[in-house]
Amino acid sequence: MASTNPDIDYLITQCGKGNRSAQFEVYNRYYKAMYNTALRIVKDNHWAEDVMQEAFLKAFTKLDTFKGDVAFGAWLKKIVVNHSLDSYKKINRHTAEALEPVLYKVEDEDYKNEEVLDFTNMQVQQVITAIQGLKESYRIILTLLYIEGYDQEEICEIMGITAGNCRTTLSRAKSSLLKNLNIYEERGE
Repeated sequence: MASTNPDIDYLITQCGKGNRSAQFEVYNRYYKAMYNTALRIVKDNHWAEDVMQEAFLKAFTKLDTFKGDVAFGAWLKKIVVNHSLDSYKKINRHTAEALEPVLYKVEDEDYKNEEVLDFTNMQVQQVITAIQGLKESYRIILTLLYIEGYDQEEICEIMGITAGNCRTTLSRAKSSLLKNLNIYEERGE
């Protein structure tokens, strides 16, 4: 494993051997961050808790697939994000259809002139509230980009969409976010 933390490497090895105390230690180290990740996607405390716990179980049973190419936390986070999205789509079938690529092709030239979002003068809660007010496909893609830190290639893989659809959805989501943020600024929130 190519981790910089030998302690986590040892714990992961022990988890792979079925050591319950090592699993509990890994759970304690990562549960809060993974819960927050799930909560940002499913938007319900109890549901996020269930999703997070199921993702940990899946991770512990699939430890043999962890190759150490990325940090364990990043590998686990991807499991949580994918499980959150799958769970969200199952519960919200009508919303899941909106996530499917029903997008029009936009020329790449449009993205060269795209406005860059600058959040430096805004309150974090203001941005989060604005993102939460977007339609589901926009909320999810911006959460993956800005909050979870995934790049566009990873978002394409997670959401199962093409690079063109990802760019289009991101562009439209950013535009909608800017509109929401302008509304909050005008209200003085």
